[in-house]
Amino acid sequence: MKPKEDSELLLLLDEETREVLWRNLGEIIENYTTGIRDMRIGPILDPAPIRAALELVNFDRAMKPCEALEYAVKIFMEYQVHTAHPRFFGQFDPAPATMGIIAETLVAAFNPQLSVWSQSPGPVELESLLVSVFGEKFGYKRAAIDGTFTYGGAEANHTALLTALTYKFPRFRETGLRAIDADPVLYVSSEAHHSVLKAASSCGLGKEAVREIEVDQKFRMDVRALSDQIARDKKDGFIPFLVVGTVGTTSAGAVDPLLQLAEVAGREGLWLHADAAWGGACALVPEMQGLIAGIERADSITFDPHKWLSVSRGAGLYLTRHKNILTQTFDVAAAYMPRIKPSTVEVIDQFRHSMAWSRRFTGLKVFLTLAVAGWEGYARVIRAHTAMGDYLRQQLERSRWEVLNDAALAVVCFVDKTHPDGSTEDYLDAIRDEVLATNRAWISITRLAKTMPVLRACIVNYRTSRRDVDELLGALNAAREKQSNKMP
Repeated sequence: MKPKEDSELLLLLDEETREVLWRNLGEIIENYTTGIRDMRIGPILDPAPIRAALELVNFDRAMKPCEALEYAVKIFMEYQVHTAHPRFFGQFDPAPATMGIIAETLVAAFNPQLSVWSQSPGPVELESLLVSVFGEKFGYKRAAIDGTFTYGGAEANHTALLTALTYKFPRFRETGLRAIDADPVLYVSSEAHHSVLKAASSCGLGKEAVREIEVDQKFRMDVRALSDQIARDKKDGFIPFLVVGTVGTTSAGAVDPLLQLAEVAGREGLWLHADAAWGGACALVPEMQGLIAGIERADSITFDPHKWLSVSRGAGLYLTRHKNILTQTFDVAAAYMPRIKPSTVEVIDQFRHSMAWSRRFTGLKVFLTLAVAGWEGYARVIRAHTAMGDYLRQQLERSRWEVLNDAALAVVCFVDKTHPDGSTEDYLDAIRDEVLATNRAWISITRLAKTMPVLRACIVNYRTSRRDVDELLGALNAAREKQSNKMP
């Protein structure tokens, strides 16, 4: 056997070293998985020790491979919030499923390029299958379904804005906003995700093109207010083109009335986009599908498997019932891209079909996790989360905390009704900080309807149990007692 060149061994490493690295890596992941419950949930928020640790690295002196691995693990262990912890009640950051971790490892090793079909026909076709089956779960007819994987909901929402502009203004792709005779405007609720604002800025529309519609008492978009705003905009010479309905708002878990929004969109000739990045998982649970009734009438849908389906970031989906709109929006010719295609069937080159050019194989972690869990397995997991959310609401109310959101999804917003300052931001900040300091749980603060500060706890971790909820309640009650003792 011909000896390997030094340049090859520099990056490939020798067989003995690789064997040790694979073994150590497996042990690290297994120890993290089994020991996460006993770890500190969040780091000490002081940049000084982090920067000091980073300054120890000298790139003029090559590290030994196992030393470099150990160093990286230390950064992960000590200097991040461990969202996989069962008492992390923060944003939509679940513990990753085992098959997803395996998929990520395989993708890193095989490193397929999905920009063109001919380079990775198997991965491209696998992702196309996933687009179809998820589209069907949302009620789309299979023959009309199209879509693409994205890094996350922000990219999917950005894609929705671009496809809506292309659909409403066919010359937009060629001449941009100059193709539009007046200022285009779009509509979201005041509780919608702010990625829509970023997308509007990135598209050249500007934030002023985004009309934030007030919400009702359940924090859902007020449909009458939407209709009134559209009428005012048309009278003032603006061109409405898009309405975004949120399916599971980030703060309160509210679901906008999609059926009514579809009626408005149809009457006014607007593209209806459903931002179902989180709440779209209701489509996988038969008894929860009524919560998202009307989503099948949306022209496009954002869905993030990396939220409620427990696959690691990033894994988003943009889905549409307009078969050709992605190609109409993103098609481009490039002589340097491979153009080898089968002669018998039509295939899709992803660089002509999405915002991305080089494409990672995002779909594998979704595929392997779904293949092992199955639709019914996912339904059981989501039912368990919503049941845990119900349990948290019950326990909060028994302890005289006031729950302010009426959501069927597993997110709970609450204040302290036993304290005269229990609904003020300073008080709630103090409660949150005390809970985090004890390391018994991790929660956050948000605002409902932009004016109401609340404590927020979300459950999307398949390992969160009643004892974890009870630990959160204990931490909250202890923090409240500490604040009460400070009263004059």
